Amino acid sequence: MDLFESHKPLDKSLSRPLADRMRPRTLDELVGQEHLTAKGSLLQKAIEDDRVFSILLWGPPGCGKTTLAGIIANETKSEFVKISAVLSGVKDIRQIIEQAKKSRALYQKRTILFVDEIHRFNKAQQDAFLHHVEKGLIILVGATTENPSFEVIPALVSRCRVFTLKSLEKESILIILNRALTDPENGLDLKKNRLSHDALEHMARVSDGDARIALINLETAMLHFAQKKQINVQDIETAIEKKSLLYDKAGEEHFNLISAFIKSMRGSDPDAAAYWLERMLMAGDDPYYMLRRMIRFATEDIGMADPGALTMALNASESFRILGHPEGDAVLFQAAIYLATAPKSNAVYTAHKQVKKTIQKIGYSPVPLHIRNAPTKLMKDLDYGKGYKYAHDYKDAYIPQSYLPDDLGQQRFYFPTDRGYEKTVKHRIEAWIKLKKKIDKQP
Repeated sequence: MDLFESHKPLDKSLSRPLADRMRPRTLDELVGQEHLTAKGSLLQKAIEDDRVFSILLWGPPGCGKTTLAGIIANETKSEFVKISAVLSGVKDIRQIIEQAKKSRALYQKRTILFVDEIHRFNKAQQDAFLHHVEKGLIILVGATTENPSFEVIPALVSRCRVFTLKSLEKESILIILNRALTDPENGLDLKKNRLSHDALEHMARVSDGDARIALINLETAMLHFAQKKQINVQDIETAIEKKSLLYDKAGEEHFNLISAFIKSMRGSDPDAAAYWLERMLMAGDDPYYMLRRMIRFATEDIGMADPGALTMALNASESFRILGHPEGDAVLFQAAIYLATAPKSNAVYTAHKQVKKTIQKIGYSPVPLHIRNAPTKLMKDLDYGKGYKYAHDYKDAYIPQSYLPDDLGQQRFYFPTDRGYEKTVKHRIEAWIKLKKKIDKQP
């Protein structure tokens, strides 16, 4: 024994970080990602039966990719090798391949290779183990924060099953924090009330769905305020330098801020829209909630005045799904500013409401005979489809005829405005109405 080696138990603050100590070792301990790990799921069965196949784990930081790989390592009887694409090269891969050959030849054991941040490997490095994955010498478990479709060679993606992990919900983060706070073996071994309810809530919100950040923040706060009987929100703000804004995602202020955001876009004020958007992001609101509201806004408040608004909102949603925080935040602002500055029309929204109201009032009117489907002789004998005029047979692919039920006559629901592209639509409809009136007057 070293002369200077202490006989005292090692202080947990001087050993492995809390986030590493609290890493789950079994699927039962894992919090979140139930869509992948629930009892009876493909991944759960593969781990339980020790029949893991090559997989790519794709998800944002701190969602459990490395933890899931560790669980596979604990549960499998195969040789498990872990490398980081940041620190390893082709030489390391070759050594792993040679060792895998020996394990199979001497011990009939498979080798599972976990590659952290696999997207950091270039094409040549990924090619180095492609053949061995294909032949089954190694089973690849890769973890990446980037879309495998863009960052992993197609040949490798095609030989792996891609599992998409999600950012952790606030409720999952709270479970993880409480477990770390009270765990006597690997956690902080403290009473649950050492942190106020609001302090824990704030810590969970500002973690952005990242369990690692949440646990780092918890450890930092407890070290900084070790002498306090109870740690409050202000203490957490001091320790992690993130303010707790006046905001409750389930309460009145949530609806006040989303209302301000929507009305700022409706009022064509891009500056206010950007301000309220950032207020919600800083408070930890779900970006996908805001994206859903923007998709709705593109139809309800812009509609045909700028059909590109819906495309912009949908593209923003997909782009954020690929990029995540923080790189994808700018996508939300681009969409919000586009929607705020686009021409506005609620004509489509109003038409929808009026159609629904009319149907509720008069009921389900029968389809006129001339536009009914007539696939059989009997239907044709009953005049199904009789008199229907095929629009493409006429000039400009338009011929006036009735498409509404007989009891609705020529009723209109959609009244386009003179704003943006809808002005073009309005002129087109007016021309059709004028042509119909002209033909109706003919003997």
